[in-house]
Amino acid sequence: MKKSVRLSNAVHLIALIALNPFANLSSQRLAQSINTNPSFIRQIMSQLRKAGLLTSTKGHAEPKLTKPVAQISLYDIYQAVDNTKLLNIDTQIDPACGPGQNIQLSLATYYDQIQEKVEQQMQKITLADVLAQYQARLAAHPEFKRYDN
Repeated sequence: MKKSVRLSNAVHLIALIALNPFANLSSQRLAQSINTNPSFIRQIMSQLRKAGLLTSTKGHAEPKLTKPVAQISLYDIYQAVDNTKLLNIDTQIDPACGPGQNIQLSLATYYDQIQEKVEQQMQKITLADVLAQYQARLAAHPEFKRYDN
């Protein structure tokens, strides 16, 4: 099963916008930083615009955040781009296997509880928190500061 990295990529994208509000932030340039293709970036940006987190003007490589970074939570970004459950039960269990069916249904209860706790924690973490940790990492590792594009 492939892991979803949409949230991670969306946070990366939105952080670059926050850090470089006046730079040339074309989908091509953003895609290069995330090591993906520009159409994927445009898709993520579209979802962020629909969620009211981002504005952009067609033909201009100047996307902007609609709120201060302290008012954008990881949960906001998650809701915009990757609102999928983190843990999922197997729905392909043999319907005639009573233990298998009951184990899956028992897991579902716990998975729902875990999902709720994760979402509550995501609501507490802001883009400002992520950027503060980023700045601390840069201070400790100045060699990571260089970004050529």
